[in-house]
Order: sequence, then C-alpha cells, then structure tokens
Amino acid sequence: MTKTVHHWIGGRTVEGTSGNWGPVTDPATGAVTTRVALASAAEVDAAVAAAREAYASWGTSSLAQRTSVLFRYRALLDARRDDLAALITAEHGKVHSDALGEVARGLEIVELACGITTELKGELSTQVSNRVDVAAIRQPLGVVAGITPFNFPAMVPMWMFPLAIACGNTFVLKPSEKDPSAANLLAELAAEAGLPAGVLNVLHGDKVAVDALLEHPDVAAISFVGSTPIARHIHATASANGKRVQALGGAKNHMLVLPDADLDAAADAAVSAAYGSAGERCMAISAVVAVGAIGDDLVQRIRERAEKITIGPGTDPASEMGPLITKAHRDKVASYVTGAAAQGAEVVLDGTGHTVEGYEDGHWIGLSLLDRVPTDADAYRDEIFGPVLCVLRAETYEEGLAIVNASPFGNGTAVFTRDGGAARRFQMEVQAGMVGVNVPIPVPVGYHSFGGWKDSLFGDHHIYGRDGVHFYTRGKVVTTRWPDPADAPAGVDLGFPRNH
Repeated sequence: MTKTVHHWIGGRTVEGTSGNWGPVTDPATGAVTTRVALASAAEVDAAVAAAREAYASWGTSSLAQRTSVLFRYRALLDARRDDLAALITAEHGKVHSDALGEVARGLEIVELACGITTELKGELSTQVSNRVDVAAIRQPLGVVAGITPFNFPAMVPMWMFPLAIACGNTFVLKPSEKDPSAANLLAELAAEAGLPAGVLNVLHGDKVAVDALLEHPDVAAISFVGSTPIARHIHATASANGKRVQALGGAKNHMLVLPDADLDAAADAAVSAAYGSAGERCMAISAVVAVGAIGDDLVQRIRERAEKITIGPGTDPASEMGPLITKAHRDKVASYVTGAAAQGAEVVLDGTGHTVEGYEDGHWIGLSLLDRVPTDADAYRDEIFGPVLCVLRAETYEEGLAIVNASPFGNGTAVFTRDGGAARRFQMEVQAGMVGVNVPIPVPVGYHSFGGWKDSLFGDHHIYGRDGVHFYTRGKVVTTRWPDPADAPAGVDLGFPRNH
C-alpha cells in the first residue's frame, strides 16, 4: 500500500491541497512506495504565515526556554536514531550504518544549538565618552527557510533549523521531494520536545514551492545545499528579493597523493571517500591526483579494494554500498563511464552493468575507476554524484596543485604525505574551503563551519558553527548616555556625593 506524506504546518500534519503529487521510490527495488504532496504557492503562504505568527512569541522567548526544548529534542533524536536511519534507507537507499552516521553528524549541530547561550553573548564597551557606553548585540531575523538535498535528508536539515530556532527565528523547511519522510519525523519529534506550533514547519514541493519561498516578502533568509547551477539561481533570486542567502553548491573534490605517502592508507581513503554513500555526497573524493611514479601502484591498490566492496540493499547488514536514488540518476552516472574511453580515459573498472540478485529493478550501479583522465573529459569536468573515481597524473607537486586549483569548484580537498612541510604548504596554497591532511573527507565538527570556495559557495556565510549563528542573527549596536543621578534637578537628593 502506498504511503502518503503531507506537510507539517503550525505544529500538525496538514494535507496537501494542490492536487500535485510526487512519487517516492525504494531505490533497492525501483518500486514506488510513497507519494508526497507538492505545495502550491498558496500552501507556501500558509506555512510562512504560521511561522510569522509563531515568531511573535518565539523571537522574544528566553534563551533558557529555547535551550530546554533543544535538550529534550536532542534526547528524543538520540532515542529514535534507528527509526530515522530506517526512513533514510527506505527512501534514499544508503546502508543502515551510513544512515546512522548521517543522524549522528546532524546531532552534533543540535548539541551546538543546546549551547547557544554562549554564542549569543554580546559585547560592551564602557565610558567610550563621558558617561557613554556602547553595546553590540545579536537579534534573530524572523522567518527563515531551508531548501535541502536528497543525499542527506536528515543531516542537512539539522545543519540549519536547530541553530536558526535556537537564535530565535522560526523556520520553514523544504526538503527534497525524493526522500521526504525523515523531515516530517524531525518536525514531529521537535513538537514532542515542546517546540511551540509554527516554529518549525515542513513544506514539501518542487520548483513552485522553491520559487515562492525565494520571492516571499516575509522570508528573511534562505539556506540552501544542492548543485552549483541551482545554488547560483537561489543566490541571485533570493538576493534580488532582499534576502540573506547562504547557498552551498557542488564539488569536484581532489586528493593529492605525494610520492612519500603511505599508499595503503591513501588507497583505503580513496575507496571510502569516493564510493561511500554511493558517491552521492558533496564531500566525496571524485578525483585523485597521483604525483610522480606512484600512479600505477596506487591505482592497482584502489582497484583491489574496490573489487571487494559488497553492493546490496541498505537493509542488508552485509551491504557496504546501496543503490542510487533514482533510475534517471543511475543512467546519468553510467553515461560518464561509458563515454570515458572515447574522451581519452583508461577504464580500469566499469560498474555500469552491476545488478543485485532478487533486486533486478533497483537503481544499481557498481564501482567505476577511471585512470589517466584528461582534464577536458566530461567525467572530470562535471560533478557526477555517483561511485566514479577519476585518477589524474602529475609529475610534480606544483603540477598537481595547479590541477586542483584550476577546478572551478573549491569545496573540499586532501593531501596524503608524510612530509609536514609539504602538507603545510598545500593547506596554505590550495584554493578550497576545507582541507584534509591525511584525512580524505575533511567535514568540520559542529563548532567549526562547513563551506567551500569558488563555485561551491554563493553568499558570505558558511553553514553551522559560528558562521551559522551569525547568518541567522543580525548585529545591532546600542550607544547609551545616562545622566548622573548627582546631576538631578534641585530639590531631589538621592544622596550621591557632588564631586564634579
């Protein structure tokens, strides 16, 4: 029986009224298991109105009230980890352990939000002039919105709304319509924790809903994670409508392997970073740059490891990699592999023919490894978002660095070496927002901020961490002069000494 996912507005489930529905498939079987309501512009108005109404009281609520809700929320999320992970696996396809890891990384930001009191402390300068003090404070924006991708249906929303509501804002979440159920459970648990109705709303939809949020006069800010073309559109449109925007785009993350690197460690890292979560993550390593004579040896070690990865449904504990999100995406990823040889690459592993017995209609693809990939090949130029790893060759560190820095993307990057001096030089010279030294996926912990450079980020603020707090608040400076009580009019004596 097909399940139906509706909106969550004003603290309750609200049935979709647009008449438009989107299909949600189980990627392991290819079967449509769920239909999700797609919001009209009028339904967007209703969600924003609920958030605006809730802001009247939530925006002036005490920090103690907000954090007490968040502490209870954190406990509920912790208790329901498996339930959240099961929803992610059912609609996204990633293996259960990977889904649990996603929930854990989202919880980091909930924990950061629980400690929001110290992040919202202001500044005070006294006696800047005679009896004049200056204070700097931060205040919430109002109604803010988040538009999140399919690849992390729980984690990326949790990168946004916990901090936003901790800062005193109210939130409208528009998750991916490909895997919507996790977002609803997140909202239901927040209500169970005591979050007032309307503070967190979940609105399902497609471009109609997105454009309505970008143009809505009562939405003060937009957070977005997705592809670079959409991030550019989000940033331009929302900015033109006077909104604050953080729009995180796509990536082509490089791993530079120097001749002195531990090749076993580098090969392990390359396989886990390229093929984990089926490559459907913006921090995946999709290009390895092998420097010097180590290339052939490194490629062979990567191949040996990749051939041992078990691919199967995410519900099977033996599976290490699941299917891709949709058949259309699976076919697009496969096209980069089938066309690679004609564009000059050497196809070491071709996973395009992979199937899983008993799940023949699932969105399956195996691991692909391309060697000696030219920098003008489509497989190198585009963000594939699938389990395809490109290997490029460079003779020197300088040549390898130039390859990395020539990419239009600048999300994350890594260097593998035993040389501290080379690593330090790389971290200073590489043009990317997140750098790993012998760490393939350098996603920062919650109290630092996540974000790239160049075409991987549009807007000035990175997501979560201190940047996230600053994004969801705005500064105000208050200059105050009070008369001294000793200068009170004649006839009133408060007993202050008249010493000036």
